[in-house]
Amino acid sequence: MINLQRLAIGVVLACVIAYAARRAHALNRSGMWAAAGLGTVVMGLGGFGWAVLLMGFFISSSLLSRLFKNRKYSLNEKYAKGSERDAAQVLANGGVAGLIVLLQWVVTHNVNNAATGALDLLPWVMFAGALAAANADTWATELGALSSKAPHLITSMKIVEPGASGGVTLTGTLAALLGSAFIALLAVILWPVMQTAHISHSLAYGFALITIAGLAGSLVDSLLGATLQAIYFCPVCRKETERHPLHSCGNATTLCRGLSWLNNDWVNTLCTLSGALFALLFVII
Repeated sequence: MINLQRLAIGVVLACVIAYAARRAHALNRSGMWAAAGLGTVVMGLGGFGWAVLLMGFFISSSLLSRLFKNRKYSLNEKYAKGSERDAAQVLANGGVAGLIVLLQWVVTHNVNNAATGALDLLPWVMFAGALAAANADTWATELGALSSKAPHLITSMKIVEPGASGGVTLTGTLAALLGSAFIALLAVILWPVMQTAHISHSLAYGFALITIAGLAGSLVDSLLGATLQAIYFCPVCRKETERHPLHSCGNATTLCRGLSWLNNDWVNTLCTLSGALFALLFVII
């Protein structure tokens, strides 16, 4: 059964936090409602530990976005959207994690209580892996823009313009590692099942596997950005961009490479899904 008290608290807290984020210009209106719904699922069905991981991602990524907003201003023409996250961005970064919480709740409430201990580890690790990937990708984007060296395309190591999809720098990669490690640290501190007899791995192992899974997920994001993501061209500015149908200059853009449906939101979704699957794989092996 649903814990109605926890669900009610989850609804209230999620709405308050989403509204505060809207007032701080971290979310637009649609993003606020999406964040409230996602937060309700995570807090109401998952509980305190799950909510802390979600907030760790959201707060740290939002702070970095605001701290370095001016430094990134010249790169805004490259990105599909601005600094205020909309509903699609919220779900792209947190939707996979929310689904994992929902599936975890459904499974653990439909099996024998004696078996739930064995089912607690995998959802938690996958949830952490998904958010670690989202955080790694965000930190890489925000801090990688500060690199004094030009990025290289991840597939060919060819030098590309700052902000180009699929471009990586040492600064950005280290930032991705730190962003993933931050979520991994929260995950092992709040690990809900470490005291059960089903867990044979140490906290250090858990920290390492979530960190690596998150970093791997962010590299999948870069790989997709360099190969399959839809990239457009502005014939007036003569520049590539993720923006469509209009560039920041107001002129129409045309598809120059990639799949038209695979926009940045889908790439971010696949990034978080990859983080969750890598975490699952590392636990299994």
